[in-house]
Amino acid sequence: MKNFLSICLAVAFLALSGCSDKNATSLTHWVDPYIGTGGHGHTFLGVAAPFGALQLGPTNINKGWDWCSGYHYSDSVLIGFSHLHLNGTGCCDSGDLLFMPYTGEMKKIAGTQENPTSGYGSHYSHDREKARVGYYSVMLDDSDVLVELTATERVGYHRYTFPKEPGGKQLMIDLKNGYGDDRTLESFIEQTDEYTVSGYRFSTGWSKGVQQIYFTAKFSLPVSVILLNDTAEVSGKSLKAQGVKANVRFADDVEDVQVKVGISPVSIENAAQNIVSEIPEWNFEQVVAQTTDAWEKELSKVVVETNDTVAKRIFYTGMYHAFLQPVLFNDVNNDYRGADRQVYSNAPFKNYTVFSLWDTYRAAHPLYTILQPERVSDFVKSMLAIFDQKGCLPVWHLYGSDTYEMIGIQSVPVIADAILKGYNTFNYEQAYNAMKQSMLSDYKGLNFVRENEYIPADKEGESVAKGLEYALADWSVAQVAKKLGKEDDYRLFMERAGYYRHYWDPSVRFFRGKNADGSWREGFNPFRSEHRADDYCEGNAWQYAWLVPHDVEGLIKLMGGEEAFVQKLDSLFVLNESMGEKASGDISGLIGQYAHGNEPGHHITYLYTLAGQQWKTAEKVRYILKNMYSDQPDGLQGNEDCGQMSSWYIFSALGFYPVVPAGGDYILGSPLFDKAEISLPEGKSFKIIALNNVPANKYIQSVKLNGKPYEKAWISHEDIMQGGVLELTMGNVPEKSFGVKKQELLYTKSEIQ
Repeated sequence: MKNFLSICLAVAFLALSGCSDKNATSLTHWVDPYIGTGGHGHTFLGVAAPFGALQLGPTNINKGWDWCSGYHYSDSVLIGFSHLHLNGTGCCDSGDLLFMPYTGEMKKIAGTQENPTSGYGSHYSHDREKARVGYYSVMLDDSDVLVELTATERVGYHRYTFPKEPGGKQLMIDLKNGYGDDRTLESFIEQTDEYTVSGYRFSTGWSKGVQQIYFTAKFSLPVSVILLNDTAEVSGKSLKAQGVKANVRFADDVEDVQVKVGISPVSIENAAQNIVSEIPEWNFEQVVAQTTDAWEKELSKVVVETNDTVAKRIFYTGMYHAFLQPVLFNDVNNDYRGADRQVYSNAPFKNYTVFSLWDTYRAAHPLYTILQPERVSDFVKSMLAIFDQKGCLPVWHLYGSDTYEMIGIQSVPVIADAILKGYNTFNYEQAYNAMKQSMLSDYKGLNFVRENEYIPADKEGESVAKGLEYALADWSVAQVAKKLGKEDDYRLFMERAGYYRHYWDPSVRFFRGKNADGSWREGFNPFRSEHRADDYCEGNAWQYAWLVPHDVEGLIKLMGGEEAFVQKLDSLFVLNESMGEKASGDISGLIGQYAHGNEPGHHITYLYTLAGQQWKTAEKVRYILKNMYSDQPDGLQGNEDCGQMSSWYIFSALGFYPVVPAGGDYILGSPLFDKAEISLPEGKSFKIIALNNVPANKYIQSVKLNGKPYEKAWISHEDIMQGGVLELTMGNVPEKSFGVKKQELLYTKSEIQ
């Protein structure tokens, strides 16, 4: 039977994959969803539409940090297929609405890793598992059930092929089990007719507020249901309890079962309407094709030419990972549930959630301003709605409530970036007020910034990291104030943007914790890191010495000039001292003390350019592109972090990067592809052409923009969005004169006094 179904699986997958010339040339063909599912990548495996509300995929038993997405490549046991997952995060949550088909007698528990068949869990192998854009399938070894999945924005579509032999063909719908930190507060389920099961799950976890998810499941054939309060059978057609399950039974002679599961943050009725609107027919292959086409459209926004098939695979998988979130958090009628848990009907914008802002403000959101301009305003409007409902802009917003994880309020530079780049479909005054009030609040040490100009290390943890992040956010507010003609505010926030200097200790030449009485915290060691117990955040003094992207000129002065700055930057990449046993596992992908596996350092390689040595930027960037990413399951050096790790790769492979994440200037690096063409609004395009682009030729020799010599080592967002051609001639030796003239450098006048 297993051999027979294996053949069926192979045939089905080939049919869905399509061995046609069209598929061979499609960009979705280059996406490998397994990249990042091993190692510490924590990437999501399963099916989802671009930025879709639903992420349907396999769920393992949680065995720790590397299972944050719900799945790890090293595992061999599945307990079901959940409809919400996170992509690349460092904490666990979601795993809502677990569906698991199985055979035999009714099972009331999931089972254990050692003995999954004691419940409805099952072994599986990668040999009988397939994952591609828009389609996932796996054979459950212990029950011989073939599971196939696809999805639209708000609806998951399951297809199960049971063995031909009669008897015990069942499906467990488990509302008790979430994932990781997630736990059920209240759940409800009912069988509304012989084809329909509906309910809801309210939970909490990493996000401490109440998360509400409603669902409707429509079956392709009649079903009978036994309700369970955990493991106790309950009579009747509906049940409300903390941990509800529904064991769905199919007829003994059934082989093929299909189920469409609509989700909603608002109501069961809306979940049902989402099904009617998004998947009205029973046509699994059609939905696979539609979702694949949706991804093809998104990936086609950048078309690259290269003989490096590994880099091409990493690039398009990176785009896929970057476009999995933020996720829609509304229904087809635009109803959504706000951060205040109230329902907002027929909203005039598309509401989004899953904002991992400490990570994504650095590159993912700037990338969206180029590749997702149609979504940027709705991202901002979602953040402004959160401010209206809660009185503060989001920090790490997750399914209707905030985790308040990490440091800073990094929705501020995201909103500022949109304003400074001219996105004008939201109210600038409303946005500015939200940014200003958030930065003048008492959130995580901001009261000390307002009162003392710095955050005392003996009053607030991670004081240096917070202070540096706040200075950047203040600079972002200042730039918007300047654009809106608010001179007093501009001066106030530009002054605050310079407060980073309070943490600089010239005796050690590092940013360092300062106590309330002005003394330096004792026991300073620039290499050591103690996770969540020192003055930094997932880093050490070496890694945080560079987090002043908004005032690199000022940072160069603190370090004693360009020569000293470059010498210290060189040292960062060669010093191999231990960070100690208490350092965060997030500090990964090390080159000396540089940690590419964690976000605070993602701009650092580009700082050489701002000190007049662009060739060193090119050298380091090309090394990281080639050595810190691969097309294997362990191909990411750190957590994907909701697209940030991939966004660095996308930008850098194209040849430029936003050192300052607000404002729209990009530093040139070392383009990886022979040619890349970015599709822009109004039928425009921007092409990046790298001449003489063989692997050894990583250094920029000269540049032309639209056919004219271009001596700057940076390019503006405006230049890109106008369309045109950036032509870079590459060589195998540094052209040290490129980008050295002061008037050609970026931010040579910081305006920070």
